[in-house]
Formats: sequence, structure tokens, C-alpha cells
Amino acid sequence: MAHPSFTMSAGNGSAAACPIRPRQWQSQLIQLLRARLVQAAAGGQDVLIHAGPGAGKTLGALLSFERLQAEGRLDHLLVFCHRTTIASQWQAAAVRLGMQLQLWSPDDELAPPQAGEARQGLVLSYQAAARYRQRLEAAWSDPWSADGPGAIGGGRWLAIADEVHHLGIDPEEPEAAAWGQAFSRLTAGAALRLGLTGTPFRADNLAFCAARRIQERQGDQTVEHIRPDLSVEPRALIAAGDVRPLEFRFQDGWVEHGRPIEAKPLQHGDTETSPLSAEARESWRARNLRRAIRLGDSSSIALRLLLRARDRLERVRREHPEAGGLVIARDIAHAGQLSALLREQGDRVHLVHSQDPQAAERLAAFQAGEADWLVSIDMCAEGFDAPRLRVVAYLTTVVTRSRFVQAITRAVRMEASRASLEAIPRHPSYVFAPADPLLISYARSWSLSEPYLLRSRSTPAAAAGAGQTAGGQLPLEAIRQEAGEMLHLRGPELPGFLKRPA
Repeated sequence: MAHPSFTMSAGNGSAAACPIRPRQWQSQLIQLLRARLVQAAAGGQDVLIHAGPGAGKTLGALLSFERLQAEGRLDHLLVFCHRTTIASQWQAAAVRLGMQLQLWSPDDELAPPQAGEARQGLVLSYQAAARYRQRLEAAWSDPWSADGPGAIGGGRWLAIADEVHHLGIDPEEPEAAAWGQAFSRLTAGAALRLGLTGTPFRADNLAFCAARRIQERQGDQTVEHIRPDLSVEPRALIAAGDVRPLEFRFQDGWVEHGRPIEAKPLQHGDTETSPLSAEARESWRARNLRRAIRLGDSSSIALRLLLRARDRLERVRREHPEAGGLVIARDIAHAGQLSALLREQGDRVHLVHSQDPQAAERLAAFQAGEADWLVSIDMCAEGFDAPRLRVVAYLTTVVTRSRFVQAITRAVRMEASRASLEAIPRHPSYVFAPADPLLISYARSWSLSEPYLLRSRSTPAAAAGAGQTAGGQLPLEAIRQEAGEMLHLRGPELPGFLKRPA
């Protein structure tokens, strides 16, 4: 087998015939990387980019490398990503620019470029890098460091970490962060390390690779946080017409909880009710949500939410006939119940989960328009692109900000075929969710980029604010006795709650 190396091919694809003009933020990225290469300041090799779905992170990174390679500032490229399916998207994007990215596998032998050998970039998964780290280090270290720091096969190279927030760094448990360790070790000699993410934060408040830490004084304390070097906020993309705005529909209601009395059957008065949107007690908030997403619960919150989401999709399809919907379920049994209800209404439904050997085929079939709804548990977050998605029903107990934002932003992408049919801002997509206070707080700020506060080593993980709303905002007031009302929140600026008919 021919030895793969790190240099891109000399533009033998379609780039010359069909040049791609960088967007404004992509041009800023090129300037930023050029400045970092020239300045070579301490810590300057790490560059973090926050850009929402549809911004063009993949193409922007490749365009930057192409430009800097043409200027003689970079020679080689190595891309890390969290899934092999994402690697194929990088390869396809590279072809558009006349580049070649070869997917590395354990069967490949690594060696420095040989005379006359076709040179290209490499892409590999975080899992492969962690699993074969020692082998990769042994193969790369000697020949690649022969010409000094930052040299691989005689040149300077760029390391890209896609969805870099997966590369957590835990100083207290270093072995638990295998992906982050592998990336750090393998890219220590890179001229630049470029981290790309649509959600520049983690639920555990740990730091991650390719992101510089900034210390600031807040009162009498010193806090450490991560701030992206370049941030492309969703609201800017919405204003430019690159992506769709989101409008939120939060289904509120009163949740009943039984009070068991010495194992006797529940009698009248043996129940307690709790307002879904205004429950401040964390344990009650969590169990409210567990009850609210159940189709058979007495509050009927999930049932009403799903039927209203279905009605909204029917309305959207009057002007966008190919539109589809996504339901995020809690587990396989729950997903089956949701799928059955939609099928009873006459909808075509594809159910996908990680244990399904045909999940990839069903995802592709939905993307091609072969189903009205896609019901998923853990398969439709980062890397899943289906521009026909216009409605998302979030019916899971996972309430981390990253998972919520990843799920809802599946519905912001624009189809190229519809760009000329819609005015700017584009027609919105819709998110339906139970009126959980945490989810409401995330919806308020999903289109903004905020500094990511790191967890202090002296602060227990449980004190990282798991039960607090983002930005210190208080939950909404209860909707009094109107238990079936929906709370509306619309974009792109997300000014507040608007009470309109559902």
C-alpha cells in the first residue's frame, strides 16, 4: 500500500473551474490564522472558532488552509473528527476545492512523503487517534520532527479539531479524557491547531483542546473561561439569510404526583400538582419533565405537544411541500410509542437509534424525503444535516444546553433550492418542547455566544449549576389555571414571550 502523507494535492479538482468565494467571516478566519502564524505568540497556536450550523465551518477551514498553503505559510493538513461519517463530509468538501483528504485507518502505514509520491491531507476520528495513539506517535515522531518544531515531512502543518468540545481535558482524571490526550500529544508539533464548534461549552464545565483559557477578576475571585477567537453567532447568520430563525412553542401544564400512603391505593386528595414552567425545586423540576414527556401521563402534555407539532408541520408543508419533522425521544420504548402515535395519524415515520443496524440507511432515506417524521434517540445531533427539517419536537429528559442546542439547530439549515424562493429573514423553523425552566432558558440564549466558564478545581462538579437556569435568569411565572396554554418564543433576536394562538 502506498504511504499516505500530509500534503494536499495541487488542486486537480473542480476548484479552478468553480472557485468558491469566502463569506465575510471566512475571510476573517483566513486573516486571523495568517496573523497567528506571523506573530507566533505564546499559546497562539490554538485558535477556537464558534459558528452555528449552516455557517460553513468545514468549507471555511479548508479555504483557509488553501489560501495559506498558496502563500507558502502551511504545507500539510490533518483533520480530526468525532465520527467517520463526518470524515466523509470533510472529504466531499475538500473535493469541491480540488483537494484530497484521505481517511486514515489502522491498516495504513505512515511515512514522510517520498519523491514523486502524490501528496494529500489526512482525516481520522478521535476514537482512532486515541486507540492507536502510541502507534501513531511512533510512526510520526522521528521523521516528522527532523526539521524542527512544527515540521511534518519537511513542512508546517495545520491540525483541525471538528466539534472540538468533545476533546475534554480533566486535570484530576487525565486518563478519562482519552480523546483530548491523544489530540494534544499528536498535534504538539502543529504550526496551528484550529478548533471548530457549534456549541463552545460542555455540560461538565471542563476545558477542551485547541482553546485558550482566559483568566479574569470577578470581585474578589479569579475565574477562568474560554472565549472563542472568532464567533459567528446564529443571529448574524439569520440576518444574512444563511440559516432559518427558530420559533419556540413550549407546552406548559400542571403535573400530578401521587403521594403513596403505606402502600395503599391512591385516594382522592393523595396527589400533589406542580406547575411545569415555574417549578423552582430541582428534584421536582426533573421529575416533572419525566412525567411530562410520557404520552400516557394524566397531564397530556406530551400528547398535546406532539399533535400540535404535527399540525404545525402540515401548515409548513403548504409552502414547503418537502418539509419534515424530527422527534427526539428518551429511549427506544418511548420512541416506539411516539412513532406509533404518528403512524396512527397517517404519517410516514422512520425510527432510528444507535442499536439499529439499518440506522444509517433510514437516516439517508429521511434526508431524501422518504418519510414525514424522523424519531430518534441519539442519532440526530452534530453532523446530521437534513435541510428539509422544519419542526423539532424535543421529548427527552436530557436537559444539558449542548444537547438541546445541537438538537434544535438541526432545523436551521437552508436548502439551496429554496434560497431564491424565500425572503430574508427566511421562513422560520419550529421547536416544540415541554415548558421546562432549563429548556426555556436555553431557548432565550441559543443564538448568542457567551464566555464558557470553566469549573474550578476546588468546586465540586455538582456545584457547577446543574439546577440553575442559564445566565442567572429566573424561570417564568406559572400560567395560573390555563394548563393547556403554550408559551411562545420566537427569533432571531428572541425578545421575549409572545402570547398568540397556537
